[in-house]
Amino acid sequence: MIEIKQVSTKKQRKQFVEFPLNLYKNNPNFVPPLYADEMAMFKKDYFYNDQAKSAFFLAYRDGNVVGRIQGILQMAANEKWGQKRVRFTRFDAIDDQEVASALFNAVEEWGKSLGMTEIVGPLGYSDLEREGLLIEGFDYLATFEEQYNYDYYQNLVESCGYEKDIDWLEHQVRRPIGKDEEIERIKKLSARMMEKYNLHFGTAKNTAEFVKKYADKIFRVWDEAYSNIYGCVPFTDKVKKQMLEQFKLVIDMRFISVILDENEELVAFGFAFPSIAKAVQKSGGRLTIPCLIRLLKAIKNPKVLDLAIVGVVDKYRNKGVSMNLFAMILTMLEHDIDFMETNLNLENNYPILNMWKSFDTVQHKRRRCYVKKLVDEPATVIAE
Repeated sequence: MIEIKQVSTKKQRKQFVEFPLNLYKNNPNFVPPLYADEMAMFKKDYFYNDQAKSAFFLAYRDGNVVGRIQGILQMAANEKWGQKRVRFTRFDAIDDQEVASALFNAVEEWGKSLGMTEIVGPLGYSDLEREGLLIEGFDYLATFEEQYNYDYYQNLVESCGYEKDIDWLEHQVRRPIGKDEEIERIKKLSARMMEKYNLHFGTAKNTAEFVKKYADKIFRVWDEAYSNIYGCVPFTDKVKKQMLEQFKLVIDMRFISVILDENEELVAFGFAFPSIAKAVQKSGGRLTIPCLIRLLKAIKNPKVLDLAIVGVVDKYRNKGVSMNLFAMILTMLEHDIDFMETNLNLENNYPILNMWKSFDTVQHKRRRCYVKKLVDEPATVIAE
């Protein structure tokens, strides 16, 4: 018999965070999030609490935890998109349909109690969190930014009545081999485009100066460039502050580019992070001394980059500035990097997907976001 409990005690919070660490113990492709970040979700002053509500559920069998799930009411997202959706995230379970069904039933009932008509996920508080269920690419190491899950999860979720809403694709991107002439052509076109529109690259002596000069501008462009992207919500001041604190740990000036106009206004940006996936695996996401040493080594001499984000303001989106983004990424890949992980690209984001065709690219992972109606639509009555 499966018993579902809503997380309320210190012990249950620890069980919720540690369940996937036990479920994926010794799995070579699972990468945990930072343990402290996960525990922070339960604090009353958590930085998403001013725009979202949460509920956490654990499944027990014979007193042992066999699954977990989180429900999120993202009020800012519902207001922006005109929806009445609750989100599910952090779903993990043993390969048992009874466990999965009980967990989803709990989060669905919670959503209905709040007046929601649909449930969607896996989606976190925002698109800055891990999202999507892995349905292809189980033999590849997860990035630190995205979640790994076993292949049986898809059947568990779909057997609970969930259907595809949208997919994301992930790619490994390498510098084109044997295409030096094409690369030089692209760089020249990029330079001409910069000159034509009187654009230039921003500079900074160090990370502190970069954050001071460009952070606010990047957030403004980010909000504009991604305003219509699936699942996105506006940044709050608390979220911005938290992002900056986290990014400072892994920012490397070699892998950041910003493009400014003649008035020093930011029109495009792109940045990647050194992969820290392997650095946090052994410690279960805890920042132990050995973990910190591995992090410093990974950041100083990376072999893999995780592409964080690229963005262009609307004014320049159709003026060839994407060529400059292409040149940015080429420059990043010239630092003795084996390859770059793109992380999530929506399957209908054709401008980005087409850009990768110019590189040596392998589409190696696919993630899916599911949706399910919580309330049946009323039947249409046709008057005779």
